[in-house]
Amino acid sequence: MSLKAYQTIAQRAENPRQTEYRLFGQVTRALMEAEKLERSQIRERMDALDWNRRLWSMLGADCALSTNGLPEQVRANIISLSIWVSKHSSLVMRNQEEIGPLIDVNRIIMQGLVPQGDAEGTGEAVRQSYG
Repeated sequence: MSLKAYQTIAQRAENPRQTEYRLFGQVTRALMEAEKLERSQIRERMDALDWNRRLWSMLGADCALSTNGLPEQVRANIISLSIWVSKHSSLVMRNQEEIGPLIDVNRIIMQGLVPQGDAEGTGEAVRQSYG
């Protein structure tokens, strides 16, 4: 079975939390790679920052919908984080801030996406695969 076919099957078997965890893992890994680059490597850094900002923008927009099933306070917190990510990303792009806090926030969110007691199950498998 090809890698692409395996990835397609794995994605179909994921629940929404697993998909979100996987996506956060991929984006966070890109941010970690961007953090290692020289500030002069603007294009590569911008790509990772933009991807992260788009992810958070999408999450914020989804949480603004009345049809979102999350509790109101959680939705409000995610919207606030999405605004902070956008502002902080702009500062990083202007070399006025570091990437590290964006990575930290993503990691905290990833920890919250792993179901309690699932360290040996899905969460661990996703962590090993994506970061």
